[in-house]
Amino acid sequence: MGERRQRFAGNAVFITGASSGIGAALAREFAREGADVALAARRLDRLEALAAEIAKTGRRAVVIACDVTRDGDLERAVDRTRAAFGKLDVVVANAGFGVSGALESLALDDYRRQLETNVFGVLRTIYATLQDLKKTRGRLVLIGSVSGHVGVPGSSAYSMSKFAVHGLAASLGHELAPYGVAVTLISPGFVESEIRQVDNRGVWHPEAPRRPIPPSIVMATPTAARKILSAVARRRREAVITGFGKTAVFLQRHLPGVLAVTIRRFGIKGRREPR
Repeated sequence: MGERRQRFAGNAVFITGASSGIGAALAREFAREGADVALAARRLDRLEALAAEIAKTGRRAVVIACDVTRDGDLERAVDRTRAAFGKLDVVVANAGFGVSGALESLALDDYRRQLETNVFGVLRTIYATLQDLKKTRGRLVLIGSVSGHVGVPGSSAYSMSKFAVHGLAASLGHELAPYGVAVTLISPGFVESEIRQVDNRGVWHPEAPRRPIPPSIVMATPTAARKILSAVARRRREAVITGFGKTAVFLQRHLPGVLAVTIRRFGIKGRREPR
């Protein structure tokens, strides 16, 4: 491997939601770049297979059953990571899912469930790992979404959760800078993922057809992972991933009226940016 591929040599990386999608792709990329990886998620069979794959690169992988909505799970997961690697250099708060549907079709419990995973799950991850990151002057990576910049019909719960992550990243970026901890917000647009096969209760249905999205605006997961690693290596404050995502965020910032007319005209009902 060339020098570019070893930007995280000797690092210990902790990833939530590592069993699929962006989380699994990030685990592979960090390992290829020389890091040892702690894989935390609910689906142990997926994690075991991923760990075996990572072992072939010569790096270590620890498999940890973890539900970010349960108090105590993150602390136990971090204890295991610390015991295996002795430190934490990079933490990726990636676990999440999307609740979709118009406001009147959702109940308060749907919003609570969305925030419990996508917001409080992120906070649990931060609380459990922050002291370790301060010791190594490490990197905290929060996986947000373009939905944290742009709200669309049928996605109010998901957007609300990702706007919260956006605000959290902005605040913590300033708060943790004196400790040398870099906070990077990743805002993906459409990335190939299983999130469109997860229902509003957070249950994965592998047999469910994925909602059709034009392939031209969907980024391959390995490509997204490589772009994320570049942002993390450079300690960037935010990286918007995919051309579609960058266009949407640009319009929201500079031409919000144009974006609003576009959204209302084409009506993206019930859709959400997969992570």
